Amino acid sequence: MSNQSLSAAKAGSFIIGGDLPIHRLGFGVMRLVGPGVWGEPCDREEAIRVLRRSIELGVNFIDTADAYGPFVADLLIRHALYPYASDLIIASKVGLTRTGPNQMQVLGRPEYLRQQTELNLRNLGLEQIDLLQLHRIDPKVPLAEQIGELALLKEEGKIRHIGLCEVNVEQLKAANAIAPIVSVQNRFNLFDRNAEPLLEYAEANGIAFIPWHPLATGVLARDGGPLDDLSAKLSTKPSQLALAWLLKRSKVILPIPGTSSIDHLEENIAATNVELSDEDFLLLSNAI
Repeated sequence: MSNQSLSAAKAGSFIIGGDLPIHRLGFGVMRLVGPGVWGEPCDREEAIRVLRRSIELGVNFIDTADAYGPFVADLLIRHALYPYASDLIIASKVGLTRTGPNQMQVLGRPEYLRQQTELNLRNLGLEQIDLLQLHRIDPKVPLAEQIGELALLKEEGKIRHIGLCEVNVEQLKAANAIAPIVSVQNRFNLFDRNAEPLLEYAEANGIAFIPWHPLATGVLARDGGPLDDLSAKLSTKPSQLALAWLLKRSKVILPIPGTSSIDHLEENIAATNVELSDEDFLLLSNAI
């Protein structure tokens, strides 16, 4: 497949919050930072090349977080892409504190959410974050205080829209009663569909659904995995089938596969060239 045929735009479009148009296949940057989501990447120059190549391939939705590094991902994005293209939408997250490699703690105190938002703005070189997501709801802090602080930041113009991560329908409804919620980000893929009720609610209400770990941390992409037969039939790769299934599953789904390799990035973008028939979609749905 020629590079000329690779484009994230082929995934179709979605408008987050009614005013943020994006291509539905985005890029998640967590895998660009060091082992354990801690520190600098193993190959900084390659990480920068991957970010720049993603934009060349039509990606205009990038998902980051202050906890990635921490802040290493934000600084990589700024170094690679600033000044930003006018159509680039950057989503970030606050609400976790990174205490070491493979270590994180939920922290939703309002003053912490505000501090991390301000640091995200500074490190990304932005005056406003397009979409700020609460990384996790902190059970030790009243929800009204967490969402309320994000609502204040929105009123101040520091964020444009509010999203949530790893929530259920009841939590989404409760948060939405405090401030408008335009997106949810939960683990969801062919292998793990526990968030189906949330997806159905999001679809019914025009809320963006951003599945993290869309390839089930490689389970769906490996040779000899459950998608091999159909990938052979369609002359494509298992990872591309997994992404194509998500894109066909719902128009509100916005996958953000991440990688630190240009080859894997291009492979993921090529999923937009996979046309699944209704029969193939059902075969995939029943394969796991």
